[in-house]
Amino acid sequence: MAAIPHGACVAVGGFVGAGHPEMLTAALERRFLQTGTPSDLTLYYCAGQGDRGERGLNHLAHRGLIQRVIGGHWNLAPKLGALALANEIEAYNFPQGVLSVLLREIAAKRPGLFTQVGLNTFIDPAQSGGRMNARTTEPLVERVELDGQIWLRYKPVPVSVGLIRATTADRRGNLSMEREGLVGEVLPIAQAAKNHGGIVIAQVERVVDYLPDPKSVRVPGILVDYIVTSEGVQHDQTFGEVFKADFVNSCQGHFDLPAMAFSERKIIGWRTLQEIQQGDIVNLGIGLPESVAMVAAETGRLQEFTLTVESGPTGGVPASGLSFGCSHFPEAIIDQPSQFDFYDGGGLDIAVLGAVEVDAEGSVNVASFAGRFAGVGGFVNIVQSARRLVFCLTLRAGNLEVHVDAGRLVIAQEGRHAKFVRHIQHVCFHGPTALARGQEVLYVTERAVFKLTRQGLQLIELAPGIDLSTQVLAQMDFAPVFETISPMPAGSFSTHP
Repeated sequence: MAAIPHGACVAVGGFVGAGHPEMLTAALERRFLQTGTPSDLTLYYCAGQGDRGERGLNHLAHRGLIQRVIGGHWNLAPKLGALALANEIEAYNFPQGVLSVLLREIAAKRPGLFTQVGLNTFIDPAQSGGRMNARTTEPLVERVELDGQIWLRYKPVPVSVGLIRATTADRRGNLSMEREGLVGEVLPIAQAAKNHGGIVIAQVERVVDYLPDPKSVRVPGILVDYIVTSEGVQHDQTFGEVFKADFVNSCQGHFDLPAMAFSERKIIGWRTLQEIQQGDIVNLGIGLPESVAMVAAETGRLQEFTLTVESGPTGGVPASGLSFGCSHFPEAIIDQPSQFDFYDGGGLDIAVLGAVEVDAEGSVNVASFAGRFAGVGGFVNIVQSARRLVFCLTLRAGNLEVHVDAGRLVIAQEGRHAKFVRHIQHVCFHGPTALARGQEVLYVTERAVFKLTRQGLQLIELAPGIDLSTQVLAQMDFAPVFETISPMPAGSFSTHP
């Protein structure tokens, strides 16, 4: 850590806990607390890294150590978020896919990333430019016109230190990742740091004389300056698992998931599953969308479509919780920037994501809630490129309780907080822009289904047993449009679909 200079831009790899160099970030924290150096660092990271407690990027949340943060997702590192909300550091929130692909532009010393990802959201400089507080003033994204269209240019940020993780290094510093659940962005981090005259520090479990298969090398040794050997200490495969073979092996047979207990989550998962067609390429977000895979397994449909994760796995079943980013028995694991290339180009047939708030024009906030700034992660890339979208959320939140009586939904306890509101805090998905792109968008709740139309949010389905006036319209802060309302499919309300 003594090799990291004052004022350096430090890029850290990882996704939640997978691929995160925990030994290195913990050592950097320890050195700063003991010596006060290094200081005034810029922290650059793509995916959220942390456990909402002490691990991951939470190690770096100290005044004086960090001056600026450019990150994709903040909710897993609440200590960093607290510094940003207190206006004690400069703080930017950009899409995860933008940041991962931008690393390649930084490595190649090109003039930044030109993309339409983020247009008409809070990341657009026409709004806040992704700046999270008053202290953050420098514009790092700008609008430009190319061939008659508006694009965003994300400016390059020279990286001077790369902190990455692999499984094995050989004596020449070549790195392989055979026990890692993902590849992430280790190569562009290393290339960016090296090409800007910086250093690369790699955490590995072990060092061997040589790696016999050159195709297994993810980072060539010519890019690596320092190797730290962990011997498995602070090198858990994820923040949820010490090591799980499922994450690095394919399964040729049938993969079963445990049956999901009946709840509002299961209702939403079953109804959303009806939107996924045979042969679809799918992305499921973290949280409520995970129920779709659970219900698909229970109903025997899991083999009909292919689940992918923005971190790189294709096939299998996405892991949940602190192992999110990995997949059980994936068919392939590619690097994160390449996965986002595929997503950004329209490779997803359908994406299923959560939502914190929705307004009358169908715009969605996922970035902030309950006094916290969570950030957008891969959300903005995914919702701007998938052909079809389903947002999964309860109609209200906060101690909501439901059950089914003879196939009819009963709201045993209403949620305290409205989810369908007049004004959302941050526009992370812009409904009118999605309509202009020709996307099909649904909003699935436990008691009603809405469709995005040019007239706004349209109520198209109602659960059996639910009163439209008192249990839907009165529980929203705005009135949706509606004409003919169909019943939600009966299978949604079976305890054994």
